[in-house]
Amino acid sequence: MFSHIMVGTNDVEKAKTFYTAVLGTLGAGEPMENVSDSGHTRLFWIHNGGVFGVSEPIDNEPATCANGATIGFACESFEQVKAFHDAGVAAGGTSIEDPPGLRESSMGNMNLSYVRDPDGNKLCAMHRAG
Repeated sequence: MFSHIMVGTNDVEKAKTFYTAVLGTLGAGEPMENVSDSGHTRLFWIHNGGVFGVSEPIDNEPATCANGATIGFACESFEQVKAFHDAGVAAGGTSIEDPPGLRESSMGNMNLSYVRDPDGNKLCAMHRAG
């Protein structure tokens, strides 16, 4: 359904450090860097058929996070959910909501962790627990 997901950043180097750390826990490597014709820097992590990007806003306005928006990343285990969270906090992100762990709901049991990136975007690491 999605070709890619992109978020804005006000500091490309902070975003690169943060996302290289958290996406590295999922097996993604270094990002591909691109400078658009307008001179704005964009970073792309390409992994398992997905593309995640970070960009300086091309309208030259400050990057802001969306209220109510969450970007979810699929994990293979609780350990990976926790590693994603811990890497994000260590790389300048902020832990939010409950600590990493099991959440039981009518939608099934899930291991979840939540972190905000340095620009305030809300990320979720999720593993569906059998």
